[in-house]
Amino acid sequence: MARLVDVSPEARPYYRALADGVRTAVMDGQIPVRVRMPAERHLAEALQVSRNTVTAAYDLLRERGFLESRQGSGSYTALPDPAVSSDSPWLAAYDDGLIQLHAAAPAAPRAMREAMLEAVDDVPRYGMGNGYHPLGLPLLRERIAAYYTARGVATRPEQILVTTGSQSAINIVLGTLVGVGDAVVVESPTYPHAIDAARLRGAKLASVGVSAEGWRLDLVSGAMRQSSARLAYLMPDFQNPTGALMDDPARAAVTEAAKATGTLLLVDEAWAELELEEVPGTTPMAAFGHDGQVITIGSASKLWWGGLRIGWVRATAALARRMALHRASKDIASPVLEQLVVARLFDRLEETRAERRRNLRASRDALVAALREHLPEWEFAVPRGGGTLWIRLDTGSAVTLAEAAACHGVRLAPGPWFGLEGTLEGYLRLPYTQPPQVLREAVARIAEARHRGRVGSVPLPDTLSPTV
Repeated sequence: MARLVDVSPEARPYYRALADGVRTAVMDGQIPVRVRMPAERHLAEALQVSRNTVTAAYDLLRERGFLESRQGSGSYTALPDPAVSSDSPWLAAYDDGLIQLHAAAPAAPRAMREAMLEAVDDVPRYGMGNGYHPLGLPLLRERIAAYYTARGVATRPEQILVTTGSQSAINIVLGTLVGVGDAVVVESPTYPHAIDAARLRGAKLASVGVSAEGWRLDLVSGAMRQSSARLAYLMPDFQNPTGALMDDPARAAVTEAAKATGTLLLVDEAWAELELEEVPGTTPMAAFGHDGQVITIGSASKLWWGGLRIGWVRATAALARRMALHRASKDIASPVLEQLVVARLFDRLEETRAERRRNLRASRDALVAALREHLPEWEFAVPRGGGTLWIRLDTGSAVTLAEAAACHGVRLAPGPWFGLEGTLEGYLRLPYTQPPQVLREAVARIAEARHRGRVGSVPLPDTLSPTV
């Protein structure tokens, strides 16, 4: 163990460096999972440090979920449960004073205030009822159905279920359609909450790689076939985090492959409206399959504002009613006022598209320029839409870098958040949803953290923050 972790005697604080060394060795497969660790006293002797130092390192590993102790039988290496470990990215608050680059969420657009004032004026019309609309307000469902129809997919309001955000939509769809032991295909990297939702259902996860260049269609179809997948969760529109855009021939091919394997497609379009440059026109994936095969998720969070917490599902009318019954045990219905705000924002769709394109493009270009100036060794493709860069580091661990960056005032989203256990250690997601000046400052701090390598020099918060 002392040889495997290879901690420099000058590392400070030593216990944290020792814990990081053990964690890295476990994640890299050098130390297998469920292997008994040396007794604290014996490892302290081998490393020529105090037993208290090793005890502190073991305690930190337990907090992070990489060590389990059993009374009378010692401590064993483990992989953390993403839902409960202290390394979990969704347990801490946002008020730690750091530049928040772990979350890809833009601020509200200018149209928000006017839409809210109009929505408040609309509320009295709904106040005579009890306020519960399990399928969503008819007004908003009509707006969403018209939105899909205008994009080339004829849709009736009865096919729409309004949810409390896209994460709620994912949970409702999986909770309705996926059972324990069912296989679910996810992209790698992918949206972390989709992985969590599938695990919550007891699903078996199979991953298929995606890069900024796109999807390997043979691998997508092979994953669905070999896993006998019940459902595949895909983001064909400016995929989070790679920014890849799937063209129409690929959409048709994936849909046909899913039909052949009996796989349902859950298509997340949260980023679909954030085109920053002219790109070849694409058709919603629902146009390539029947409504019972392709289920679509949308969200107000990226185009408008995450604080609204409004999303939706497009499916068959029968499935929409079935999902409404399933969600009744969770949150019954989404808030009326926020639904009215989103309905008003649909009337300002073109205005918001133009504002988002202008602002996000400026922020993307500033982030790209700052990275090329301060960190030219990092590799990434510049996406034509969406809100994130997916970066391949030249050396080292993204998790270690995130800890160092936190010491310099920046919270990052390391690659392992976006994949299954033990993968994507050499990648980092950087969003460009903040103003250019904030991104330039953040990159300068990240570069300083990387070059100084000050991991552990300042105590870190016990938890990491949620990602979107």
